[in-house]
Amino acid sequence: MEANSFVYVLLSIILTIAAFFDFYNQRIPNKLTFTAILAAMLYYGYAHGIHGLILSLTGLAVGIAVLFLPYIMGGTGAGDVKLMGAVGSWLGAKAVFSAFLLTALFGGIYALLIILLNQKIFKGYFTKAFHTMLAFLLTKKYIPEPVIEDKNKPKLCYGIAIALGTFLYMGLAIAGYEFLI
Repeated sequence: MEANSFVYVLLSIILTIAAFFDFYNQRIPNKLTFTAILAAMLYYGYAHGIHGLILSLTGLAVGIAVLFLPYIMGGTGAGDVKLMGAVGSWLGAKAVFSAFLLTALFGGIYALLIILLNQKIFKGYFTKAFHTMLAFLLTKKYIPEPVIEDKNKPKLCYGIAIALGTFLYMGLAIAGYEFLI
């Protein structure tokens, strides 16, 4: 998809709103993600016809696909998946994959900071995870630890990582950097 300033400004506004909602409410509203997706399809359909609509839908599919497995495994929320789909509907399939890679980088740094700042809460977590993986490798049976909801445990607001990764992607694209894909 074309890298025009209208798309980048609009997507930046959407991502900023999503990041604030995620930070303060630990959720990203459906009204925001679905409106963003619909607006992208309407814009690209109007501006580029059926070809633009197909590019937007393909970006939506890739955006959802890259976070679907982490969602199934409990690592992200449904709002995060829909937000990445919205990013894809605006940027297209190739660009959303690049934005996702940068998002994963920010997400990893963010998660590491949370762990380092909350070492007491995460004490023993990695030992349990290691034993679970070792048991899987030896028995070929995955037996997950029961999830115990701990209200004191900090939440990873992945909408922030999505916003930061996409902002970096857009900034690099504006600066003229080419990506691997």
